[in-house]
Amino acid sequence: MLKTSILLAKFARLFPKRLAKRYHDFVGLMSGKLPATLNSVFLTLDLDPSHLPLLLKTKPDLVLTHHPLIYGTRHRVLKEDAVKRELVHALERAHIPVYSLHTNFDEGAGGMNDALALALNLNHIHAIPHCEIGRGGELSEAMDIHDFARWAKKKLQANYGLLVAKGKQKVKKVALVGGGGARDVVHAIDGGYDVFISGDFPHHIRRLVINRHFNYLDLPHEIEEIFMPTMANILHSLDPKLTITYAPKQEQAEVI
Repeated sequence: MLKTSILLAKFARLFPKRLAKRYHDFVGLMSGKLPATLNSVFLTLDLDPSHLPLLLKTKPDLVLTHHPLIYGTRHRVLKEDAVKRELVHALERAHIPVYSLHTNFDEGAGGMNDALALALNLNHIHAIPHCEIGRGGELSEAMDIHDFARWAKKKLQANYGLLVAKGKQKVKKVALVGGGGARDVVHAIDGGYDVFISGDFPHHIRRLVINRHFNYLDLPHEIEEIFMPTMANILHSLDPKLTITYAPKQEQAEVI
């Protein structure tokens, strides 16, 4: 049985709320009331209405999400989004609290971007200069950019990717930001990396990459599902007997 106060203290050390990007982020307790102790935790990248039947059946003591359940002020979100309102009210009636760690988890030590860098077997992992949320590192051996893109897509369990290959043919120094970090590609370019991995990049960013003669691999947001095994390891380090359940793997966009 894990004391909730011990878990929150761990989060405060590794992923303090001060790391969250204040201009657009909402982290911490999303709904409900935290219990004093935890026996079971449900982990998910996003919490959707499709998860509700399973949650009502298993009744976890806590749901931990990466993307905030309530992205904005509670009053505004629940007023404007009827689906989200019904989900939150159903969870609260069932006494299932929801806690979210977003950009504080992305930037924190051992969080999202460290986990993605480790999944790529990068060496000398470090924060990207002027972009603390991102990570850089080196491959053991240089790879052809197209071979690297296919390999990285497989290692990060993506079913599709978009490659802009206008930089070095051989890449070794890799920079990455999980999720939507397209605006940070300039830090990778200026930092002397050979390729940048992120997602959700718009047309004008693609043109910037082309005009700066750089390599950019766009992978879907779902690579952030590495949140679940990463968080499970953190939880089990505090209590090996804690029951942890993962949400079903999210569907990615169909490749046509």
